[in-house]
Amino acid sequence: MADRLGVVLVTGFLGSGKTTLISALLAHPGMGETAVLVNELGEAAIDHHLVRRVDERTVVLGSGCICCTLRGDLQDELRDLLARRARGELAPFRRVVIETTGLADPAPVLSTLVGEPLLRHHYAVEAVVTTVDAVSGSQTLDRHPESVKQAAVADTLLVTKVDTAAPADIAALEARLRALNPVAPVRQVAFGAIAPDDLLRGRTRAVPAAALAGGEDAAGHGDGRHAGDVRAFTLVLDEPLDWDAFAVWLTMLLHSRGLDVLRVKGLLDVGAAGPVVLDGVQHVVHRPRHLEAWPDDDHRSRIVFITRGIEREAVLASLEAFAALGRTARATPTGRRSA
Repeated sequence: MADRLGVVLVTGFLGSGKTTLISALLAHPGMGETAVLVNELGEAAIDHHLVRRVDERTVVLGSGCICCTLRGDLQDELRDLLARRARGELAPFRRVVIETTGLADPAPVLSTLVGEPLLRHHYAVEAVVTTVDAVSGSQTLDRHPESVKQAAVADTLLVTKVDTAAPADIAALEARLRALNPVAPVRQVAFGAIAPDDLLRGRTRAVPAAALAGGEDAAGHGDGRHAGDVRAFTLVLDEPLDWDAFAVWLTMLLHSRGLDVLRVKGLLDVGAAGPVVLDGVQHVVHRPRHLEAWPDDDHRSRIVFITRGIEREAVLASLEAFAALGRTARATPTGRRSA
């Protein structure tokens, strides 16, 4: 590790707190010399705007998943980081944190890192950290085989959002995780608050042989499609949203199809100086956050959905129909009903 750059792979299912963890870690002084690669499944990147430190060392790998379609892009970006650092174009860094998508199988990513000669010469996998949601983790393990693989290959398992879960549920989840991965410590964390030294030991990890078995086919979706009819799509809206009407529409959508809306995340233009940050996992939508300013020059609403068996066209048609109904209702004089 003295001669190679440490790589920390942060994985975990959709909404389990990966971005929150990375953001909290980067706030520690000892994590200042860190490059970050954020992999997002939708074509509109959101997560890197929510990481506290966004500079030239923060790279977005979007429109795909690094465990299948973007493995070549991951190699290219890691090589490019080395080249730019050598030319003095980047601030110094001695560690790279890679955030996978919530549906990624970590095994092909690890295979890439330890199997590609140039990467193996310059980088060493320091740790694999897997986040598991204390509230929905057991249900996720039941329904999504990706989450089981994420837990199985971890060096450290972090049970997140423990401030919102019942102690008995947390204990049952921890017991299940220890049965899945007896060698990984299981730790509780809220809001990503954990010291880097508790996760990162500055030494090369031993990649389990089972994690690399199967190579490119280990993901189970080598053609770029995730199992179980899961798809990611983005709605980009040119006009500002009526926040109250949108909240009613989203509530209705999640009430009827919540189990199939695996993740919804976005930046919403509600007519204020900055956007509203939308963040939801299945039936649960976290309290919206209002940012004081937009993180980039694009001030349109961008909403990323990751769904199972729900098409983009159906969601867009539903939203547009609800918005049109709202406009009609507002245009109808008081005391009269529209046809």
